[in-house]
Amino acid sequence: MIPHPEDTIVALSSAPGPGRRAIVRLSGPNAVAVVNALFTSTIDRQITDSPRHLTPGHLQLSNVHSPLPADAYFFRGPHSYTGQDLIELHTISSPPLVERLIADLLAAGARSAQPGEFTLRAFLSGKKDLTRAEAVLDVIEAGSDAELKQALTQLAGGVARPMDALRDDLLSLLADVEAGLDFVEEDIEFVGKPEQLKRIAAGLAQLTDLKRQLDARTVSGRPIRVALVGEPNAGKSSLFNALVGSAGVALVSPTAGTTRDYLTQRLDLDGVPVELIDTAGWQDSTDTIEGQAQRLGREQTEQADLVLWCVPAGEEVLDSPPNLSGAEVLRVHTKADLLPPPLRGRVGGENQPAVAASVVSPDGTLALRERLADKVQALSRSSTAPSQSRCRHHVEAAIDSLQRAHGHVFHDDPQELLALELRKALDQIGEMVGAVYTNDLLDRIFSRFCIGK
Repeated sequence: MIPHPEDTIVALSSAPGPGRRAIVRLSGPNAVAVVNALFTSTIDRQITDSPRHLTPGHLQLSNVHSPLPADAYFFRGPHSYTGQDLIELHTISSPPLVERLIADLLAAGARSAQPGEFTLRAFLSGKKDLTRAEAVLDVIEAGSDAELKQALTQLAGGVARPMDALRDDLLSLLADVEAGLDFVEEDIEFVGKPEQLKRIAAGLAQLTDLKRQLDARTVSGRPIRVALVGEPNAGKSSLFNALVGSAGVALVSPTAGTTRDYLTQRLDLDGVPVELIDTAGWQDSTDTIEGQAQRLGREQTEQADLVLWCVPAGEEVLDSPPNLSGAEVLRVHTKADLLPPPLRGRVGGENQPAVAASVVSPDGTLALRERLADKVQALSRSSTAPSQSRCRHHVEAAIDSLQRAHGHVFHDDPQELLALELRKALDQIGEMVGAVYTNDLLDRIFSRFCIGK
């Protein structure tokens, strides 16, 4: 259920915890009155003297004897992020003081903001369409430069602007078609068959291009999980250190069974965030600790998106790891420097070339890195963010409707059928950008935001 948009809401907008600055945000018709109950300006100017201005001052909090220095930033509606009067209080980021400040603002008449409620108000006031509102969340959750770049492109209107233009053109085409239906007995033609085919084809081309862009995106809610798996002393830890670029992350020893726990490290492969996991060597457990290590290793393997099955070069391993999670398995011949040529052959009975890797030379892992980058790029494209999944659904449905509309025109079917398909396509585009929406849809989208955004 959408919260009442005329309530005055408050929330911490900056990161929680100690720091140099905390930002407490308020929005609503009574934002100024609520803040004035605590805030006193230290200069000859009130908060509302300018539509967008900084007013230095201090806050008098309950049960706090000394005034708390603060700056008040006022943005008069509708020229604000939410379209309402909006105030940001910038003060010291001391958790007890921030909690007291918010409690006093609540006592003065504000209400605690729900997750995403500030951005929801920006959408409801027409400041942002739905794709831009979702991009705010993607910016917050971006885990790499590539993710951030894509989210910022969408925030700047990379999806909304072309869709708005397409929607306007299809609305004009629908108006011409329906006008022709009103004057069908007078034999007045508002838009001819060639023009109809041309405009529908242009819309199909634009939607197809957008679908291609969505399919190519790499924005993901989490990093791609890659687990190093193999028998004891297979060189997993040495390979782990080489891939993450640090020699001291995982302990390395010629003694089998050195790794008793699993290690994780984040790295970036061609713009895709990856979580690399070093697991204990697969073997029968001989004691309680070893049994726990085997259990943890198998759990990490089950949760992995990609398994690197590590086999020392020249050794034959009959069995591959149980693929319990359905993860793809890439076979890696470690210690390839021990053999004259790079070994590529059959492992586990499958005729699939393995990647040779060596940690002795600086370029010994280049081939593995290239193959690994290709794998995680493909995995990231198949793991899209919820906003992209929603957009893709509407784009595909709109394409289907326009294809049927094109067929009706080509085969000279009744214009009523053309008008019906155009309306369906417009509904899908409208739902994607938020021109048509339901409360349930808004709840699903904005409930994923953090409070204060």
